This record gives sequence, structure tokens and C-alpha cells, in this order.
Amino acid sequence: MVVAASVVVAAGAVAGVLSAVDDRRSSDEARPPEVSASPRFAPLPAVPSVSPSVSGSASPTPSSTKSAVPAPSPPRTETEKQKPDRAVTGRLYRHPDSQVLDWIRAHDGDPRHAVIASRIAGRPAAVWFADYAPDTLTARVAAVTSGGAAAQGRVPVVVPYAIPGRDCGGYSEGGAPDLDAYDAWIDRFAAGLGSGEVIVVLEPDSVAQTECLSAGERADRFASLARAGRVLKAANPRARVYYDAGHSGWNAPGKQAAWLRQAGAASPESSDGIFSNVSNFHTTADEVAYDRRVLDALGGPASLGAVIDTSRNGNGAPADGEWCDPSGRKIGRTPTLGTGEARIDAYLWVKLPGESDGCKGRPGTFTASYAYDLASS
Repeated sequence: MVVAASVVVAAGAVAGVLSAVDDRRSSDEARPPEVSASPRFAPLPAVPSVSPSVSGSASPTPSSTKSAVPAPSPPRTETEKQKPDRAVTGRLYRHPDSQVLDWIRAHDGDPRHAVIASRIAGRPAAVWFADYAPDTLTARVAAVTSGGAAAQGRVPVVVPYAIPGRDCGGYSEGGAPDLDAYDAWIDRFAAGLGSGEVIVVLEPDSVAQTECLSAGERADRFASLARAGRVLKAANPRARVYYDAGHSGWNAPGKQAAWLRQAGAASPESSDGIFSNVSNFHTTADEVAYDRRVLDALGGPASLGAVIDTSRNGNGAPADGEWCDPSGRKIGRTPTLGTGEARIDAYLWVKLPGESDGCKGRPGTFTASYAYDLASS
């Protein structure tokens, strides 16, 4: 959680990893890019509801209903490679301030110190911007993208997380007061992206977790998300923007792809592809297979890919579907921009291991015992 001049970590109620915290000491001066708004779509047909999540990414019972998908572009094969001019290169950025690093500095003599320091604190992770606070947003984003990451020549991962009605009113509720305010917030976020390579994980759960919205509300949200992608990419053509695909235990690929298409994820003007498994536990193999199915159903250009959150999926998801700090999990694959898998652009740590979903500690706060269990399993 970042401020204009320095980076600090919040222990607020939003489940996730690092979040940008407003220090109310500076204001944005950059003019946002001018991008036209998306038309609000006609209401979608009513669909059966599922129980909403109350965490960053829950595991509701997957729907067996497959929504109709507009005719896609010719499907890509399993072995098709990413276009080299679209790939992000280099190394991922590790933010110098976080709750886990605060714990490391304060507990040098703790027997868990070495394991947590080497296996969690030493890995690059995403930086979340979860508070609304638009007045200082541009400066706070720039402190990451044009400050620390640019100075190190590394690629930051940033997470805009302020969509209205966030988390269906669950543990991570909050966000902008309405979609007009959100559109303006995104303009300010985009103005801080700089000109270097950056990965944007756009609004976890914002597409997959929309059963709690009416058809009209869902269509309006998707229009704002489509606009958000265009604004972000117009502000920085080197930004790679990924849209929410939930995870392999949630919505069926066809249903998820239909929603993603309406949210702009199939358009190269707004999207570089999809992300999955944020704050969840499904195995990398399951996510790779699921993401490819979603991409095939989505259509769009062959350059669209996927990024996967591998921060806590080393043992896969619990058999009972528990999402809130389940026991027996462990950290997954190290974050990398070189996966060796066709159409899988990166493995990322979007949710920082050790930050609670709300059961082993307050949502979003670092819990050393939980971190140690994940890192030593």
C-alpha cells in the first residue's frame, strides 16, 4: 500500500497483498487520458444465482450452465506460441515495503524468520490499490511504476481494486461510490502508469463474481471495465491489462468467456488476456487448462494470454472448497515471466502468502503462523 513519497503497508479490511494507502499529503496534477465511455449494454438474460463470495476469490459451486458465446475467432492450438513482440520481458518487481517485510525487520530472533524471509519476503508480489482516495492516486501509482520498479529496471504488477459493489458486500467490500466515480478513478490510476512495462491485474472478482448484481447492473459494470482497459492501455501502450476469469473451480469456461467478452477482454484495445486463481488455491495445471478453454471460448486475437496467481496453490484447493485460510496449503510456483507454457504469460504472486482472508487474522493482515505454515509445508 503506497504513498506518494514512500511506501507503507495497510492492515485494513481488504483481503489481498500489498495495497496503496492514501496519506492525504499530495494531489494529482496529471491530466487523465481522454477515452470514450463504453455504451451500457442492454440487460442480460436472468441467470440462476449462486452464493456470493466473501473473500478475494471464493470457490462457489461451479455452474453447469454454459452461456452462449458470440462466434469466436478461429481457435488457437495448444502449442501456439505467444507473439514475441507482445511478451513482457525482464524480471518482476519486489516492493520494498510490505507487511511481511515489516514482520521480518521486527522479528529477527523468531525461529520462523529464515523460512518466511527466504520463501515469502524475498519473492516479487503485486501491489494493490484498494482504497478509493482519488486525490493522490496518480502519485501513488507512479511511486511504484515510475519510482521503485523503473529504478530497478523491473516489471511491476499492480492491482486496481475499487469497483463499486466490490466482493458483493463481503469481507472485501468497498470501492468507488458509483461507476462514474470509478471511471474517474481509473483515469487517475492510468495517469500514474508511466511508460515502462507494467502488468495490470484489473479488478479481481469483478467479472466472475457478478451473480449478486442485476442484469442491468452487470452490464453497466462490464461497460466500465471495458472502458478501464482502453484507458489504461491508451495511457501506457506497454501496459499489459488482464481481466478476471475467476478460477477453475468457479464458472464454466463458456459462461466466463461470454461475460469477459462483454467486459472488453477480447479486444486488443483494452486487453492482453485474462487472469485466474487470485487469492485461491487451485493447482497450476488446472488453471492452465481452464484458462486455455476460456481463451478459446473468448475469441479475440491470438496474442491474448493468461496470468495465474500461484501464491498459495502448492497443494491445490481443499476438497471441501474452503476458501478462508484453509489449512494444509502451501506456496506455489515462484513468480516468473517465463512459464514455458503456450498462452500462459506469467505466474504471479497476486495474493501475498501469509495475509489472511479473515479467519486466521483480520482480512488483509499478515499472520506469521499462517505464513510459516504455507512456506514450510
